[in-house]
Amino acid sequence: MSAFFASSTASHGQIWDVDIYVRASREDGDKEQSETISNQITMLTDFVHGRPELRLHEIRKDDGISGVTFDRPGFHAVMDDVRSGAANCVVVKDYCAIIGLNQKDLVNQGILA
Repeated sequence: MSAFFASSTASHGQIWDVDIYVRASREDGDKEQSETISNQITMLTDFVHGRPELRLHEIRKDDGISGVTFDRPGFHAVMDDVRSGAANCVVVKDYCAIIGLNQKDLVNQGILA
């Protein structure tokens, strides 16, 4: 899990307004959301709710959209929330949700064997 904060300086007792961002590039049959998306949402909301310094603002998602493109409505909504100050922390399961790398990309780059 990764958390990105809008400011590197946190004061004691500061509350962070969190956007959760989840993404999966494969659609799961005729289900409205893929199981991967559902699992990510559960894991990340549990993470946020288990930390008193984090306050959930919004869950943003892109289901069935490749991370290779930044033309993703959920990603744009997160960026709008950060720019407007509605969220000052973004929580993701892993960096690949944002930068669009998958396991094959990581193997090709020599990061995974």
